[in-house]
Amino acid sequence: MDASVELVKHLLPSVVHIHAVVARDHPSTQILGNDRLGSGVVVDASGLILSVNYVVMGAQAIEVAFAKGRRTRAEIVAQDFEVGLALLKVKRQGLPAAVLTDGDALEPGNAVIALASTGTQERRVGGGLVIYIGEFEAYWEYLLDRSIVASAPNPGFGGGGLFTLTGAMVGVLSLNLNEIARSSLAIPVDYYRKHEHEFLRYGRVVSRPRRAWLGVFAHPVEEGVVVAGVVPDGPGARGGLREGDLIVSINAEDVASRRDLYMRLWRHEPGDRLILEVMRDSKVRRVEVRGGDRAYFFRQL
Repeated sequence: MDASVELVKHLLPSVVHIHAVVARDHPSTQILGNDRLGSGVVVDASGLILSVNYVVMGAQAIEVAFAKGRRTRAEIVAQDFEVGLALLKVKRQGLPAAVLTDGDALEPGNAVIALASTGTQERRVGGGLVIYIGEFEAYWEYLLDRSIVASAPNPGFGGGGLFTLTGAMVGVLSLNLNEIARSSLAIPVDYYRKHEHEFLRYGRVVSRPRRAWLGVFAHPVEEGVVVAGVVPDGPGARGGLREGDLIVSINAEDVASRRDLYMRLWRHEPGDRLILEVMRDSKVRRVEVRGGDRAYFFRQL
């Protein structure tokens, strides 16, 4: 699909390049590294920029570059560790901001444009169709009840924008799903629009119940869910969970799928006592874990 050249020219100024430098001892660096590049989209002319949290999580310094090469420092205003969004702010006024739209009108088959940064002054565009709207789960204790998957691949670093052909932003580009198909995952901007007041006032979403976090990488298998890895020094690791454990139950509730695991886990809050039954070395073992707080564990140092 060829996107309108004029439309792309109109949208490009709102897409920025992000360079984040993270402390080497931050717990996220073992997975994401300490020098990160990302994209962002200006969502308010007063300097608010929406991006993905994994780009700036733990950052000591964040630099934003605009399409014409201007650079400036940015600070984190809010982070949503459950959905994966981050809101940044730069000290500039009158920026070209994207128009955010209600994603409820979006349907599979709608044409969309993906815009992202590939460098300080480089931006790329991809076109395609929405192929799926619905639940998306992933191995890092992550589940969106509503996601957007489009045949337009993410053309650059994570955090760019997914736009309709009317120029309205409907999603924040999170991941390329090229291992599955030539497609990309976007987090609907509705998650931000719904909680914008909380982002700006509290720096996080306070209306959502707090979720206990294990710090495991969960892989679905026919028998249930296997621990494919543990976050070093995370709650699961401290409680004795090991790579290769097959999780059988949480607090006597059976776990038959990865979704089951998350739903059972998120009924509890950080600090709650969790008793997990796991199959290890052909024996069922009981492991006691104190539910962790992901946002606190990965907080800025």
